[in-house]
Amino acid sequence: MNRARLARTPSTALAAALLAACNASAPDMHQYGASPELPAPERGLMPNMTIAKPANWGDRTPTVPKGYTVRAIATGLGIPRQTLVLPNGDILVAEGRGGHAPKLKPKDVVAGYIKAKGNTAVKSGNRLTLLRDADGDGNYELKTVFAGDLDAPYGLALVGNTLYVANQGELVKFDYASGQTQASGPPTHVATLPSRINHHWTKSLAASEDGSRLYVGIGSNSNITERGMDVEVDRAVVWEIDPATGMHRTYATGLRNPTALAVQPGTGVLWAVVNERDEIGPNLVPDYLTSVKPGAFYGWPYAYWGQHADTRVMPQDPDKVAAAIAPDYALGSHVAALGLSFSSAAMGAPFADGVFIGEHGSWNRDPPVGYKVVFVPFRDGRPAGDPVDFVSGFHGADGLTRGRPVGVTVDPRGALIVADDLANTIWRVTPTTPVVIPPDAGIGLEATGDANATPVPEAAPEEPGR
Repeated sequence: MNRARLARTPSTALAAALLAACNASAPDMHQYGASPELPAPERGLMPNMTIAKPANWGDRTPTVPKGYTVRAIATGLGIPRQTLVLPNGDILVAEGRGGHAPKLKPKDVVAGYIKAKGNTAVKSGNRLTLLRDADGDGNYELKTVFAGDLDAPYGLALVGNTLYVANQGELVKFDYASGQTQASGPPTHVATLPSRINHHWTKSLAASEDGSRLYVGIGSNSNITERGMDVEVDRAVVWEIDPATGMHRTYATGLRNPTALAVQPGTGVLWAVVNERDEIGPNLVPDYLTSVKPGAFYGWPYAYWGQHADTRVMPQDPDKVAAAIAPDYALGSHVAALGLSFSSAAMGAPFADGVFIGEHGSWNRDPPVGYKVVFVPFRDGRPAGDPVDFVSGFHGADGLTRGRPVGVTVDPRGALIVADDLANTIWRVTPTTPVVIPPDAGIGLEATGDANATPVPEAAPEEPGR
């Protein structure tokens, strides 16, 4: 049966009927910060669902705070996910869509149909595209394929002269020289990544400050173990990988879907944004931002937000529930956080100290949430205060969805780069008046930094470069 005919079959009406039956407006709750409000679980035949209605941007652009400007610097991409700002200012864009998980139940078919309606129909790029603004005027006049024939690339990190790419089933590397517009050869294998079923296919990536270790975020193979525990081996974890040998160890566990990783400049602490479980109500469970502690267990699947047991998991494991630790900072339920980048002084006050987070947006909540980039302020190296909308307007008051943000990357020259995988566009947000950085606080790109190439103070002249 072709798709055109499928669209006219009763399944469409069934999906609409189920959607209408299960949608009830979610009550407002304060679900930000270290102590979010957590209601009692709600279970029904289907989760709350709201179909995103894609529309073109036309002459519109996203909304940014007063004193900032946003513009599209690349369009017509093949599902842009994550970006990396290179030391010379070029931008690499990872494009693609992965996953090959079979549907389990009728509700999976219906939910899959509904979610697909809110996503792009563009073919997966499976490539890295390079963008270049040669004269620094904000117009990226060069858009070229840096490396093609990849397998759903997602996480990116540059360590010295080595570019690492996390495909959905393999960590690979390329030799890189400043100014390159095309890879000099095919990628080299570093490590095999778990890819069986790939219910959550994205493999996030970051590098330690000294470049000696790589961190890969690996999502679960289910919502709540409905495929059995056998397929959850090496899932819902962060791996630490030795790039020289490809050997790995499990760094932290119980993170249902760690979709973005970043190393905090100056502290070396690894942070993640994590998408939590579904189907126990519109206000459970909050997605979150957290520092990732070595050896820590964050609860999935047995518990959520610390030691709140999930009774759907069989058999229950009270010891695992007791061992679970709470994340640092709740972002709200079902916002679908997919991007993470530490800010810098070049972004201007009050957005200089904290993190930007790309929220792809909910499919299972009414009213919808997410569909924006937020800024979480930090104080003394920790989250402090509610998130602030920084780039919004992706889901409009007219009910139409014009974009869905994924990866966010701070360019230390004073810009936030946002990947939009619905409009297949890269947005660039800059202070209207460039921020003047004192000469003694020189900001440069750290070639051995995290996957977002966050800014750090330049080394003193007498110190060897890293």
